Amino acid sequence: MSRAPVAGRASAGPAPGSAGLKPDLQERPVAALPDGSRVRVVIEGLTPEIDAGRFPIKRVSGESVIVEVDAFADGHDRIACVLRHRHEAERDWHETRMQPLVNDRWRGAFTVQRPGRHLYTVQAWVDAFASWRHDLRRRPGDDPDLPPALAAGAQMVEAAAARAGGADARALADAAARIARGAIEARREAALDDALAQLMARYDARRFAADYARELAVVVDRERARCGAWYEFFPRSCSETGHGRLADCMPRLDYAAAMGFDVIYLPPIHPIGRSFRKGRNNTTTPEPGDVGSPWAIGAKEGGHKSVHPELGTLDDFRRFVEAAQARGLEVALDLAFQCAPDHPYVGEHPEWFRHRPDGSIQYAENPPKKYQDIYPFDFETDDWPALWRELKSIVDFWVAENVRIFRVDNPHTKPFPFWEWLIGEVKRVHPDVLFLSEAFTRPKVMHRLAKLGFTQSYTYFTWRNTKHELTAYFTELTTPPGSEYFRPNVWPNTPDILNEFLQFGGRPGFMIRFVLAATLAATYGIYGPAFELLEAEPREPGSEEYRNSEKYEIRRWNLQRPDSLRDFITHVNRIRREHPALHSNASLQFHAIDNEQLICYSKATDDGTDIVLVIVNLDPHHRQSGWLELPLERFCIESDRPYQMHDLLGGARYLWHGARNYVELDPQAPAHLFILRRHLRREQDFDYYM
Repeated sequence: MSRAPVAGRASAGPAPGSAGLKPDLQERPVAALPDGSRVRVVIEGLTPEIDAGRFPIKRVSGESVIVEVDAFADGHDRIACVLRHRHEAERDWHETRMQPLVNDRWRGAFTVQRPGRHLYTVQAWVDAFASWRHDLRRRPGDDPDLPPALAAGAQMVEAAAARAGGADARALADAAARIARGAIEARREAALDDALAQLMARYDARRFAADYARELAVVVDRERARCGAWYEFFPRSCSETGHGRLADCMPRLDYAAAMGFDVIYLPPIHPIGRSFRKGRNNTTTPEPGDVGSPWAIGAKEGGHKSVHPELGTLDDFRRFVEAAQARGLEVALDLAFQCAPDHPYVGEHPEWFRHRPDGSIQYAENPPKKYQDIYPFDFETDDWPALWRELKSIVDFWVAENVRIFRVDNPHTKPFPFWEWLIGEVKRVHPDVLFLSEAFTRPKVMHRLAKLGFTQSYTYFTWRNTKHELTAYFTELTTPPGSEYFRPNVWPNTPDILNEFLQFGGRPGFMIRFVLAATLAATYGIYGPAFELLEAEPREPGSEEYRNSEKYEIRRWNLQRPDSLRDFITHVNRIRREHPALHSNASLQFHAIDNEQLICYSKATDDGTDIVLVIVNLDPHHRQSGWLELPLERFCIESDRPYQMHDLLGGARYLWHGARNYVELDPQAPAHLFILRRHLRREQDFDYYM
């Protein structure tokens, strides 16, 4: 009777009776064993992770990164799992012990402070000491295998003592001796000491540790990336007569600061082309003296690194930035990578533009729209490296002039790799620089731009008006995975967009859209003074373009008009600043209310000390009422105790009971901004509200 060959042992010759077998049935050599064959832990299902680690998540300084992961091993051994993190400039990892949840799921967190790029990953291994300790707890005192088990544990502790140093080494050596000798119960008690378990975790050998397949990244920005109120205006309209200059804008800075804004955003401040200049209301036949569109950048006076002579000089711009900062404002500049036909780039680098068969340069089109005054860059040019470097030099130039925020015009019309390179290179040296993507385009394109580096993004808020639309859209914006990288900056109007709701909603319509923008999102902006002065006339029926648009002409604004929303905006911005619940999007939650014209939502701080409840009448023409359902448990409200709702807009205070309460809103006062004051009891046993 023949014996079967031993696995892994080379055969000295053919086995008896093997002659004549087919080649695929003859004995084959054993394949090489894979690397890591003794690694028993599996790590998978890590969150947050964007596109298998291709893109980073985003945080601001002081925020936490909460990581969850599946980690498990064969058999019943216990495992240890650590979250590793470091700033990319550091060499050594910081570690946080992860805690088990259920079903082999683990959770850990770390807080980021330093702006820039941080890395994180997970490591796990079979924890021999924890496994031994777990089994030791289950052994009865009369188990005959208890003495050898304790001896094995003492050996593990001795080995850890050899890896440790100083006082820890002495403590471990002492513990090993107490486990190895003495009465069984004393040895057992010494082995199960919690302080010993902590020391052993610190000096675990981590044999055959498993590392997660990737090191993931988190880009950390400053606070303004998460929260802020933007105000846009055209400097050329800041003078009472003639073309406004930057020096004329100081009263406008005072005006914006008094209303509680944080960021002043200026449309392009560069020389404006004269060739094919657009006239009022976008006509192609301008009149003498028409000022043209600021987005038609470049003339004989200079290009993207120059200031329009009628606005002033570079020194004037420096004084403007200093004046804004003195008022607590930041200046955001428009970054529009396109040229007027008489931009210096056109003559110096014609290869950077696309040419038609007749040799002329192709102007920008988005049929049926035509932009004869703008030449787009050709990013497929053979001279693309020089083009890329020159465009980055524009950003570098204005960063050197103390600009740290850029609103980027139409980034979706330029290649994704270009933006990833430019933003990455700029933030590598200046991590405090922020980029806002003005891409009103397809969702996947908007999200790709956010993933590859844009700090914030314009949204579809402008066209989301119904309760269902707002609820669905902001739930999408504030939940993973999108919320890990897409930071919304919502605008009820822009110089390009006068939506239908504002055209027909009257003053209540503007108030409704403002409250929604300022409370649904931590960052919002308005184009003023058109917004607070209720500018609502379209160029023609069905158009979202303004009639007498400030994009093509100088406007004279009466900022003291009695119907201005200035005071209302100031009030809401003050509420925003005073209530940290409104400084983030993470806690946004919608609540049921039995009227489709009423929307209700809340935001709260992590510790629950600040809770803001917002109710808005979405109908600008009619009074609306309904019954609201609040989740009392979420707000730590006792169902049998009253609680106070203080309306920060109107000043009224209401005493509510239970989850179901009645609300009614008139269009002239279309919103409640409640803070919730809960009924608590002090140690002295008297009632008060928090």
